[in-house]
Formats: sequence, structure tokens, C-alpha cells
Amino acid sequence: MSTLSIISYNVNGIRAAMRKGFLDWLQTKPADIICLQETKALKEDIDHSAFEKLGYHSYWFSAQKKGYSGVAVLTTLQPDKVSYGNGHGKSDDEGRVIQLDIGSIRIINAYFPSGTSGEERQQYKYQWLDELQPWLDKLRKKHSKLVLCGDYNIAHTELDIHDPKGNKKSSGFLPEERAWMTRFFESGWVDTFRILHPEPHRYSWWSQRFPSVRLQNKGWRIDYINVTEPLRKQVLDADIYPDIKHSDHCPVYLKLKM
Repeated sequence: MSTLSIISYNVNGIRAAMRKGFLDWLQTKPADIICLQETKALKEDIDHSAFEKLGYHSYWFSAQKKGYSGVAVLTTLQPDKVSYGNGHGKSDDEGRVIQLDIGSIRIINAYFPSGTSGEERQQYKYQWLDELQPWLDKLRKKHSKLVLCGDYNIAHTELDIHDPKGNKKSSGFLPEERAWMTRFFESGWVDTFRILHPEPHRYSWWSQRFPSVRLQNKGWRIDYINVTEPLRKQVLDADIYPDIKHSDHCPVYLKLKM
């Protein structure tokens, strides 16, 4: 294996995505490893044979609450190890983190909380972020080569959102959230997409409330595949696939040299 390709994709309900052609897309072999967020399903709710026929092993970490949150990984490569959760009780109850080791690389698939439903969830989002950073710092002492992919629910800079002025008080673009992202990158993480794509108007999520916004590309870049500094030189390609439409998000892509 000379390269490793990874996709991160918030499917906004795996069963809904499968009804919209998700399996047909999987047949095109878009990546070695596909990290899914917001699966909204328990493992037993899904026909896994469909993935197996296409050559994917699947690993699921679902929320205790039915039809909510949840993460999963589909992989054509047999992982050396799979770890479920991050040891923070509420996060694990909501099925937000799953990890797998491929050789010397640990991939963390995370579904960051959203704060859009009210102040209580916004406060939990801050708590989750505050818990995440020390956990990542500790993990890096064991694993220098980390990949953190997922729906971060934060647009970092004005380049990552179509209307920065109009959204300065919107959850996902609040000063405190953006400051967390800045500290995160300053602590030794690399925004892989921006290494190769400094250009504007590249987004991974569009509001479903107004169907025209996707056609007009009025979006947010809130889905990322970020890596620790030791992996920077191994980044070969990174992209966003807005034409893939099984969800209000689209897949984001990374290719690493192994």
C-alpha cells in the first residue's frame, strides 16, 4: 500500500442516504476508508451485506438515543485496531467518536456537536471542544501521526462561509468556536484542504431549509480531514465533492503517501 485515501462524509441518516444512491456511489470505490457521521442508526438497523459485497468492513458506534447522531467507518483495509468512543460519558452516549489504526496512522472519525438547536446544546458544544483538545494532546504522545476527520460544525475563517457578516452570530461561526479552531491549528494540526486549495467558495454543507442555496453555492465548509504536523509532507491530494448529493453535506477527501 503506497497511498491511503480517506473520505469524511456526514450522511444525515445512512438509511436516507442509501435510498438516494449511496451504495451506487460506493461501487465507484471513492476511497480506501470512508468515515461517516450522523448515521442516525443502530448497527442492527442496517443490512451490512450490502457493504460486504462491495469489499468494505464496517464498524459502528451509535448513539444510545435511536435515530440520533452516530458514527461509522467503512474500510477496504483491515484495521490493526478499532477503538470506540473517547472516554467522555456524554460524548460516548451520543456516539460521537470512533478510531482505527492503519499501520502507523491513527484515524479519528468525530461528529462534533451542533449548537443550532439552542443555548443548552451550544454550551455542550463548548464543553465537548474543551474536553477534546486535552484528549487529543494526550493521544499525540502515543501516536504522532493522527488524522482527525469529521463534521466539526465550525467554519473556521471568512473564506469558509458564503456570508461571514450575516452569520457572525450564528452557531458554527461564533467567535469562540473560531478561536478554538485557531488554537487547534496552532497546536500542531494541519488543515489539509487549505494546503492545496487557498481559493474561496469551496463548501461542504448547505442549509436544507432553502433548497436553492446549494444551487447557488451559498454554503459553509464545516467538514474537515486534518492531520498532525508529521503527516503534512505525506499529503498528496485533498478535495471536496459538492456534486455527490445524498445529504445536506458532501464528501471531503484526502490522499496520503504511506
